Amino acid sequence: MKTFLGSPRFLAIYSGVLTLVFAVALLGGFVTLPQKVRFEEITVQRLNIVEPDGMLRMVISDKALFPGIILKGKEHPHPNRKTAGILFFNDEGTENGGLGFGGSKNQNGVASSSGHLSFDAYQQDQYLSLDADQQGDKTSESLTLVDRPDYPIDELVAVTDRIRNLPPDEQKAEMTKFFETHPPAHSRLYLGRNSDKSVALKLRDVEGHDRIVIQVAANGSATMRFLNASGKVISQIPPDQKQ
Repeated sequence: MKTFLGSPRFLAIYSGVLTLVFAVALLGGFVTLPQKVRFEEITVQRLNIVEPDGMLRMVISDKALFPGIILKGKEHPHPNRKTAGILFFNDEGTENGGLGFGGSKNQNGVASSSGHLSFDAYQQDQYLSLDADQQGDKTSESLTLVDRPDYPIDELVAVTDRIRNLPPDEQKAEMTKFFETHPPAHSRLYLGRNSDKSVALKLRDVEGHDRIVIQVAANGSATMRFLNASGKVISQIPPDQKQ
């Protein structure tokens, strides 16, 4: 006859006690887990980098788990961001810029590719961005500087959250009403190549109007135009021969 010490019942009790002791030691801080772990390779869908207090500072993610708009640690739906990439967050847990990229062929075999790197103003959207886009055989790349308004982007996000389920015409009316009291952003500088294969430098005033445009067309012709606030060309080098 087997003794109690060798019985299945004893082994079950013994295993349970060991598990309980290990759990208590782990929760009580008696078991020290390694602080630094080295991997040759790790496969994840999303990686969150946080401060010791849990404050989010960076997210590396695939398209499926890419976050929405995060402001002071609270996430809101993003209206159109569908990409993989990296997001950076400031000391308050608010999005502070990021890198997005993607590319594919549609059902008709037309290729598309995109890349976006941006830096955000405090409590606002991007004020410096680098973009590249391909749609079939048309490509464009640009560097853009933007003046952002003073109000916090939380106010805009609150409106978009509130009207998200409204019909499109009501959404448009609400956004028009919002921008009556909240000035929009204005692009101040554009440097890039356009889909028509021209390259241009555009310098704009505080209202976003082109004032100096230097351009080289696809055929090699070059112009430098000076415009007034209404968009009328007041001077051009070389002079426009049609005038």
